[in-house]
Amino acid sequence: MTTSLVPAIEVARGRDMALSLARSVPSAHPEASRRPAPRALLPLVLPLLLAACGAETALTGGPTPQAGEEGFVRGFLGGVAAEEPRAALIARNVLSAGGSAADAAVAGGFALSVTLPSRAGLGGGGACLLYAPSRNEVEAIVFPAGPRAAVPAGADRPAAVPLMARGLFALHARAGRRPFEELIVPAEQAARFGTEVSRAFAADLAAVSGPLFADPGAAAAFGGPGGQPLASGARMTQVDLGGTLATLRTAGVGDLHQGALARRLEETSRAAGGMLTVAELREAVPQVLPPLQLRAGNDLVSFLPPPADGGLAAAAAFAALQAGAPPEAAAARSVARSPAWRSRGGTPMALLSATDLPAASLGLLPASTGLTVVDRDGMAVTCAFSMNNLFGTGRMAPGTGILLAAAPGIGQVQPALLSAGLVHAPNLRAFRAAAAGSGQQAAPMAVALPLARVLGGTPAAGAVGSAPEPGRTQLMSCPRYLPGGEASCAAVTDPRGAGLAVGAVDR
Repeated sequence: MTTSLVPAIEVARGRDMALSLARSVPSAHPEASRRPAPRALLPLVLPLLLAACGAETALTGGPTPQAGEEGFVRGFLGGVAAEEPRAALIARNVLSAGGSAADAAVAGGFALSVTLPSRAGLGGGGACLLYAPSRNEVEAIVFPAGPRAAVPAGADRPAAVPLMARGLFALHARAGRRPFEELIVPAEQAARFGTEVSRAFAADLAAVSGPLFADPGAAAAFGGPGGQPLASGARMTQVDLGGTLATLRTAGVGDLHQGALARRLEETSRAAGGMLTVAELREAVPQVLPPLQLRAGNDLVSFLPPPADGGLAAAAAFAALQAGAPPEAAAARSVARSPAWRSRGGTPMALLSATDLPAASLGLLPASTGLTVVDRDGMAVTCAFSMNNLFGTGRMAPGTGILLAAAPGIGQVQPALLSAGLVHAPNLRAFRAAAAGSGQQAAPMAVALPLARVLGGTPAAGAVGSAPEPGRTQLMSCPRYLPGGEASCAAVTDPRGAGLAVGAVDR
C-alpha cells in the first residue's frame, strides 16, 4: 500500500513552555496566585530557593538536564554512523537529549545539508527505512530528488524537484518525539555561525571546485583566500542557507512547497537555470511504502523499495550471498535488477527472483551519502541521500543557500542508487542490524555484504570495509538484539571513508 503525505500535515508544532517556579507552587489561598508576594517574606523565600538549587548542583555536579537538553538520557544512548563527523555528533546529541532514532536522523539529515552539501541538501532528496518497535514493522519513506515532466523551457541546468525537507518531516511524523523545529536548530546554527570543513567534504570540493566556482553563490560559500577551495579544518559559513533553515523552522516545511519560500525558489531557480515552478513544488510529496523483505532464519531483512531501486539491487545481492554465492557473483546478480526496473518497471519481487535478466550496466551514477541511527529503545532509521550529482547542478538559488539538485532522466543525469537495509526479529519485537550504503554502483553491495556477514556471525568491525570500491558502509549491529542486548551493540563507519561512528554510554 502506498501513502502520500499531503502538505496539510506540515503544521509547525508548538514549543514546550516552561512554567516559573512561583507559578508551579500551589497556594493555600485561591487568590494568592494573583497577588504579589509580600516583600517581608522575600528575604525568607529566596534563601530557600537558592539552597534548593545549590543542593541539586551539589548532588549532580550541575543543574539536571531537561528533556531536549544534551545529557537528559543516562546510560546507553544507542548509536550513530554517518559519512560526515559533525552530522553524526549532532544526531548523537539528539539521542542524548531524549530524542528518538527518527528525531536523530532528521537532525542528522538537516546537518548533512550544511556539512556535506556535495551529497545531501535541501535541493535534493533521499529515502529511509524506519523500524518502530511499538508497531513491530519496517516501513520505507521515499523522497528522491524528483524528475521533471520535460526539459523546462530556458533551463540550461534543469533542477530536480526538491524533497529533502518534506521527506525528513514525513519521517518525523511517523516516529518523532521531540518538536520538529528543535531538530532544525543545530543545522541552522552550523550554517549561520560556521562549521569546520571535514575531510569528506574537502575531498568532494577539491574534485569539482573548478566548474563549481563558476557559480557566484557556490564560490562565496565554499571558496577560501585567493579563490581556492576550502581545505579540511577551515571554517565554512553559509549565512543564506542559515536564513532558509530559519524560515523552515518558523514557517514550516510547507513554506518551501506552497508558500513565500516556494515563490522565492521559483524566481531564484530561474536565475540559476533550474526553472522550478511552484506547481511542481506543491505537488511533490514523499511516499510511505512497504519495504522489500527477505527471511533470514527468524529475522526479517528489509530493503528500500523502488523508486529507491538501490534497495532492489541490494536485496538481490543479499539473496545471492545467503544462497552461498561469492561476493563477485552476488554483485553481478544485483547489477541487472536496477536497469531492468528503470527500463520496464514491473513488480520488484518478481524482478528480485528473476533468473533470466540480461547482464546490464547503468553506466556513470551519481554520488550519495548514508546515515544510520538506533536509539536505546531499539527504534532504528537508516537513510541514503543524494543530489543526483556531486553538488547537484553546481548552482545555488541566489539568496537562499540552496544548491539545486540535478534533474534525473535529462541528458546524462541518472537517479542515484539509494541503498539501505534493516534487520529485525518480529517474534522478539527487536532490532538486530541496519546499514546504509553509498558509492555509486557499489552502494547496493555496501549494504548487502555487511548485513550478510553480521548475520553470519562476523563482528561489525570486520563486516564493514569489504564492499567493492567505491562502496562505503554505515552500520549498526546488535547481535543480541535491542532492547535487551545493549552491550553487544556496535556502530561502525567504513574505515576507507572519513565518517564517524558513535555508540555512546553516558554515565
